Amino acid sequence: MAAEELRTAVQRLLAQVGHWETGRWAVSAGAGTRGDLVHTLVQRLADLGAEAERRPHREVPREADTTLPDQLRVMTGDLLAVPAADELLAQAAAAIRTAREAL
Repeated sequence: MAAEELRTAVQRLLAQVGHWETGRWAVSAGAGTRGDLVHTLVQRLADLGAEAERRPHREVPREADTTLPDQLRVMTGDLLAVPAADELLAQAAAAIRTAREAL
């Protein structure tokens, strides 16, 4: 159930931002830009994946904003590929929903 919830949340976010060009990513959102907000989300997903795999957290490189949808896909795919607890998947889905609302 949590895995499907995560898939749905990321699909909705990607439908919202997947076509954005540089200018739309640069719009203010919270303390930074939309790009900053989504990069923070990508880092959160990476951290949850590390927790699921019981390995140390690593910093996700900050690439161009237009690569953020691809980073979201990769991090979500990685998280879904490991045997993660439903609680971690639910946390990931909640983080995605929160980011969508802030955009």
